[in-house]
Amino acid sequence: MDASVPNDPGDPADLVKGAACGDSSSWNVLVTRFSGLIWAVTGGFGLAHDDRSDVCQTTWLKLAEQLDRIEHPERIGGWLATTARREAIRLARARQRVTPTADAFVFDLRPDERSPERALLEAEQVILDQARMRRLLRAFEQLSVRCRRLLRVQLASPPPSYAEVAAGLDMPIGSIGPTRARCLKTLRAKLGPDGYEEQA
Repeated sequence: MDASVPNDPGDPADLVKGAACGDSSSWNVLVTRFSGLIWAVTGGFGLAHDDRSDVCQTTWLKLAEQLDRIEHPERIGGWLATTARREAIRLARARQRVTPTADAFVFDLRPDERSPERALLEAEQVILDQARMRRLLRAFEQLSVRCRRLLRVQLASPPPSYAEVAAGLDMPIGSIGPTRARCLKTLRAKLGPDGYEEQA
């Protein structure tokens, strides 16, 4: 059996060791598993989409350069989250600018064989969905920076562990649950009982 192949493909430490030994499948699993976490961590720093992509690429490059020097490979998620956060802060300071951070949601209706009535109904649904999303994003942007960063990171796919969230946001593990609950309560209050924003 090739020693470079991890015994358990799901174990982060084995994946890091396998990637360090040149096993491309281990590297690919690491990228698949933690890319969502890295992307989520880059949110909330005022970076444009391309800048966030640069931070993600830099984070993976730093890992590739240090694969054989990672002291705690079992905590690779936290290492990646911390590296991404530091790179995002560094780039944000270098840019010295603030740009919108809300992700764009694009609804594409392609021509096909639908009836005019069906196309009209679907177009109306798109408008309703867009309106709901705008309300949600407006309410979300009214939350504190701490809340926005926490909720973004916890929505990463696959879901990050509390240790990875703590590393990515530089906050105590014990405060994540209570803070998340308070943030969601505030967001619900801003949206109102029917999902609409409360009027000032």
